[in-house]
Amino acid sequence: MLSRASKYAILSTLFLAEHTSEDRKISAREISDSIDVPTPFLAKLFQQLVRAGIISSTKGPRGGFFMTAKNKDHTICDIIDNIDGMQRLTDCFLGLNACDSMNPCPVHFIVEPFKENLLKKFRDKSILEFAEEISEQGRVLSLKEIGLP
Repeated sequence: MLSRASKYAILSTLFLAEHTSEDRKISAREISDSIDVPTPFLAKLFQQLVRAGIISSTKGPRGGFFMTAKNKDHTICDIIDNIDGMQRLTDCFLGLNACDSMNPCPVHFIVEPFKENLLKKFRDKSILEFAEEISEQGRVLSLKEIGLP
């Protein structure tokens, strides 16, 4: 459903929300190393997210990327909409052009409640709320392999 760009943008934004502030900025390289996302790709995504006001940045020796309280009021839907557009979440699961309740695809009524629930959570919960859950519940924010015993 989501593009790789949206997935990386969500991961990196949540990483920023958890690890930065207006006083603590970090580079795209530090983020990419931490969550195992390619730095050049992340830098391009961050340009889009900064222009949209979803994350913040400053240039110079003490510059980098960070999140303000206002940035953290955004939602996961804001990130997805900025990177891919919301159609990624609302399009037909099977990719058909004419799929809706009046003209459903074979899996429409199975997938539709899932998509509606996902959209509701992505619209109703702020980036700050997701970041707090990450801290409190120890959620994973990295694409790196986790060593299993």
